[in-house]
Amino acid sequence: MTESASTEAKRTHSVVTVDLTPYRNNIALTTGKTLHRGMLNVWGNSLPAEVLPPDGLTVGGIPFRGVPGGGEPDNVRCAGQYLELPRTTADWLHLLATAERRCEETAFVHYASGAADPEWVRVSDFLPARAHFGELLAARSDALHYPHHRQENLGGRLWAVRVPVTRREPVCGLRLPDNPALHVFAVSLECVR
Repeated sequence: MTESASTEAKRTHSVVTVDLTPYRNNIALTTGKTLHRGMLNVWGNSLPAEVLPPDGLTVGGIPFRGVPGGGEPDNVRCAGQYLELPRTTADWLHLLATAERRCEETAFVHYASGAADPEWVRVSDFLPARAHFGELLAARSDALHYPHHRQENLGGRLWAVRVPVTRREPVCGLRLPDNPALHVFAVSLECVR
């Protein structure tokens, strides 16, 4: 076995999920009784609550926390919020997200040292289309909710997006972009050592 193969075999992988409850400010998942509360876009659309399991899901080996569905705030509609992250080393920030239209925005990864580095957050549209930026499809629905009815055969998509952590020091926060078209449902930190 070569030295690099031996080193590869010794690596550990850990994931920490982040509680976004204090930051949730928007409803994008509704039921038949809460259609009128949806605000995934300016037309009041939303996705069926069952698109995201309440106990979470795993995408590409990364677990994400579940979100309340059915009419309670379930996502962070981006407006430049600072999300406090567990102080830990990480290689990637994983976001479970969607967008009202394709978004390319800058977020800032904050470190325990006080540094803050700009990083791209690229998220494809929630309407059925391919992953424009190479994201992984995390969940999809076969219906779209409007304020007063459910439209079958017109679904929506949620994406798993990666944001790099470039410094080898503990992270402590993430400053989201200021773009209300971008919605973040969950955040997980991945460390590979």
